[in-house]
Amino acid sequence: MRLGVTMFATDRSISITRLARAVEERGLCSLYLPEHTHMPVATPHTPGQPDVPESYKRTLDPLVALAAAAAVTERITLGTGILLAAQREPLVTAKAIASLDHLAPGRVAVGVGFGWNAPEVEHHGVPYAERRDVARRHMLAMKALWSQEQASSESFGPTYSWPKPTVMPPIYLGGAAGPKLFAHVAEYGDGWIPIGAKGIKAALPAFRDTCGDKRIIPFGSLPTPEKLEYFATLGIEEVVANVPSGTADEVLPVLDTLAAIISPYVETRPASP
Repeated sequence: MRLGVTMFATDRSISITRLARAVEERGLCSLYLPEHTHMPVATPHTPGQPDVPESYKRTLDPLVALAAAAAVTERITLGTGILLAAQREPLVTAKAIASLDHLAPGRVAVGVGFGWNAPEVEHHGVPYAERRDVARRHMLAMKALWSQEQASSESFGPTYSWPKPTVMPPIYLGGAAGPKLFAHVAEYGDGWIPIGAKGIKAALPAFRDTCGDKRIIPFGSLPTPEKLEYFATLGIEEVVANVPSGTADEVLPVLDTLAAIISPYVETRPASP
């Protein structure tokens, strides 16, 4: 069993370099960063909440932040969790991710989501109802750019694009269980990152029928020793814990607690994209 973390890195939270070093020093296996390009004032709020969380409004660009993390670490996986692929131009994003891989060879993972914030998606010129199809096209285009000498897609003709990743980054899709999501995982993903980690056992037969032995990484969970044992019975080998966005004084004790929880389960903690 391996345990990684995800956190909303912002201009007010612990510095990304200090966070990344702290994750690696404590034997945790990965650091995933989410994104929001912006937070429209018209964003629909969660019922009962007066506003969206402040961290959603102040999120650092994950690829820029992970490049800084790559410079101060040697082992941990560095991932997006999640990248809003429908809102990302694929030519530029493919190059950025491949460049990140050259800073951290074989340590990059791409967690992908479709987006829940309709105004945010539509500010990028993408109709909200079409975001899944757009994300699919963008990810297929990026995979072609990473793997083919002359790549093409629905958006561009045959083109050269370097660098290529040293290792193809695994693509993990987030979202609720169901045939639509599992079809995406089967077509262009390497696994599923269920946000909050609920409902995995019930969804497991359908996931295996559609996606075979692709990975499941419970994401944004609040792990306990009992939860890790439960996940292990499902054949799960990695969990990504949610760390609240905060200062170093707030975040580092949480990382200490997570390191203590995982320590009985592993002898070594190699990076595993």
